[in-house]
Amino acid sequence: MNTRDDLVSEVVAELESATTKFAAFNSAHEGYAVLLEEVDELWDEVKNNQKTCSIEKMRREAVQIAAMALRFIEDVCEEKP
Repeated sequence: MNTRDDLVSEVVAELESATTKFAAFNSAHEGYAVLLEEVDELWDEVKNNQKTCSIEKMRREAVQIAAMALRFIEDVCEEKP
């Protein structure tokens, strides 16, 4: 079982990985679209039959959603110098 600190560390690691791979969101619309895509991917897994859905896949998508929410805050909601 993971502690909250473990989960936060996992989300931060995902955020750092995404930040090195992809440029910052150019707008709130782009950030929203990325978040929506991640939520849709989680929803696709949730809709699977309980016998075939993967807890690990749902967890991975939830971590990505959390990371992209933080990225949205950083890229869109923080004042730029």
